[in-house]
Amino acid sequence: MGCGFGASTIIMAKAYPNSSFMGFDYHKPSILTARRRAKEAGVKNVTCEVAKSTNYPGSGYDFVTHFDCLHDMGDPVGAAKHVLKTLAPNGTWMIVEPFANDRVEDNLNPVGRVFYAASTMICVPASLAYNGPALGAQAGEARLSEVVKKGGFTRFHRATQTPFNLVLEARP
Repeated sequence: MGCGFGASTIIMAKAYPNSSFMGFDYHKPSILTARRRAKEAGVKNVTCEVAKSTNYPGSGYDFVTHFDCLHDMGDPVGAAKHVLKTLAPNGTWMIVEPFANDRVEDNLNPVGRVFYAASTMICVPASLAYNGPALGAQAGEARLSEVVKKGGFTRFHRATQTPFNLVLEARP
């Protein structure tokens, strides 16, 4: 979900050629670009469609991903509920979000300051445009956990991290 121009979808499709990948994004021009890029990359196991995070089609997905987009959404809890509804019983939801500690003062470093600046100009307005909670790029693991659990997931943890990203895992 939130595949944008398809970069992460194409990378996964190349790494796992025997699997099928569906890329969804609400932004039609991004989907058109993702389709073109998948074709140019020669991956035949990718389909990209226009859909919202709360109503993309299908069910029984083994693996659902959100790369750097959950915090931008107008209805992140609704997105979480839809992931749970469409996920296979033993499926996994991977959420990659900008790295942030839970306390503002713990994010006042060069990377955190850049993320706050970008968030103020891009992420927060995107969420507010859809009457969302404006989580922003520095939401932190605790706030993201709240979103995921309000969506009905019972298991949530940090799988790993980099200096720039949190990689979170949620399971039913």
